[in-house]
Amino acid sequence: MFTKKPERETGGDSLHKLIERPGSSSSASSGSDSGESAGPAPERPASHPKTPASLSQSDKLVPTIIGEDLVITGNVNSKGEIQVDGEIEGDIHCGSLLLGDKSTVTGVVMAEDVVVRGKVIGTIRGLRVTLQAQSHVEGDILHQSLAIEQGAYFEGKSRRDDDPLSVPKSGAASRSNASEKSGGGETKARAAE
Repeated sequence: MFTKKPERETGGDSLHKLIERPGSSSSASSGSDSGESAGPAPERPASHPKTPASLSQSDKLVPTIIGEDLVITGNVNSKGEIQVDGEIEGDIHCGSLLLGDKSTVTGVVMAEDVVVRGKVIGTIRGLRVTLQAQSHVEGDILHQSLAIEQGAYFEGKSRRDDDPLSVPKSGAASRSNASEKSGGGETKARAAE
């Protein structure tokens, strides 16, 4: 509908008319050469500063893809989204993680959103964790929200945590062990169940 309307006006001039319409009509009608060059010039500097900001926002939407033929030995860190179809032997820290059907991760996974379709051997820490039907997880899961589809394999412990992305301090771990020995841990365990 929108593409037909400009074509009906005047073939090649429709593009110029469309450019002139959003700008001020008085400057566009003052002179054909100066109006056309003056019309887009104010728009470009106005849109130019917005373009890098919009590009940086769109970069966050585009995931980093680790292909099936790629094997990474070492840790992977990203602020954005990672899609893993290959193999990673190390820890993954990112904003959002999608583990594909053929992916294998051996290490700690930390992300706000974790969707597992492949294999994970290690701890998963995430605000929202989803184990899809074809997933295979051997390790503990610390989460705010956990969804396990029918057919998913999960061997380990799952524990709800208000802040699963925070790493416990060694001093805090020793205090929790002491409270468990004194009987305080039983009350926490009943509350968590």
